Amino acid sequence: MNMIEAINSALDIMLAKDPDVVIMGEDVGYFGGVFRATAGLQVKHGKTRVFDTPISECGIIGVGVGMAAYGLRPVPEIQFADYIYPGLDQLVSEAARLRYRSANDFVCPMTVRSPFGGGIFGGQTHSQSPESLFTHVCGIKTVIPATPYDAKGLLIAAIEDNDPVVFFEPKRIYNGPFSGYYDRPVEPWSKHDGSAVPEGYYRIDLGKAAVVRAGEALTVLTYGTMVHVVKAVVAEHGIDAEIIDLRTLLPLDIETIEASVKKTGRCMVVHEATRTSGFGAELAAQVQERCFYHLEAPIERVTGFDTPYPHSLEWAYFPGPVRLARAFDKIMKD
Repeated sequence: MNMIEAINSALDIMLAKDPDVVIMGEDVGYFGGVFRATAGLQVKHGKTRVFDTPISECGIIGVGVGMAAYGLRPVPEIQFADYIYPGLDQLVSEAARLRYRSANDFVCPMTVRSPFGGGIFGGQTHSQSPESLFTHVCGIKTVIPATPYDAKGLLIAAIEDNDPVVFFEPKRIYNGPFSGYYDRPVEPWSKHDGSAVPEGYYRIDLGKAAVVRAGEALTVLTYGTMVHVVKAVVAEHGIDAEIIDLRTLLPLDIETIEASVKKTGRCMVVHEATRTSGFGAELAAQVQERCFYHLEAPIERVTGFDTPYPHSLEWAYFPGPVRLARAFDKIMKD
């Protein structure tokens, strides 16, 4: 399966398994979603289980909170992560706080799916990576898969979770992993181990990172599209790096990170989002707190720039192979 098919399979399984699961969003029903992640689900499960909404992100999330409070498990889709901001108050002030403010009388088992990130020439309003905004909010879990296998297992676990989950899907790798070399042919998921997705039910528990490459020279912490970019650069330059795919930003698998950095003595953080107050800053702080006496060089960050995502200069903004190679050279010399 590619990632779109894996997500569709997860949603199909959960709709069949749990009658309380409902899917809603702009064009998710008849049309099957702008990326076809919900294709065929309305026909199979009915218009009361998979349905279209008005173009109102605040309304979509607000209705989802109400459904969750009444015992349903809504899975609203925000068509692009760039449009999640109108629903931010509902997510932060209502969904994230419902369990706490009700002394556990109510929970909010809502999973908000949304494509995020650049690499498709979407410009400033279709390329943003707002994940760090949600990791700052107590009560929300933030999940970002990097393979079809992980996408299905993590999405099932998210839907089954009794707390709100923001599930960001890296749209650049919907149809295949991306090496960061935009001028090379796209590799399909069928040639990648991560595409071996079981047809039936399985789950990957939230809060567990994956060591996608073992190494001794340094630790690279990353997630989403950048997992594949880092792997490509490491292979091309022969760097003995240990690559950790976080998979879940919150809860964070700090134990796996700490063990790796203490082993390698060096740490690099890579993400596509802007640098200032990006999730990489939190990762760097936690590594410094726990691994200071094991570090042989300053923690390095490779990120997007502190600008809106440019359309015409997309590949200058994207933290691709050239910038990664320079960062690897620097951290290994320090």
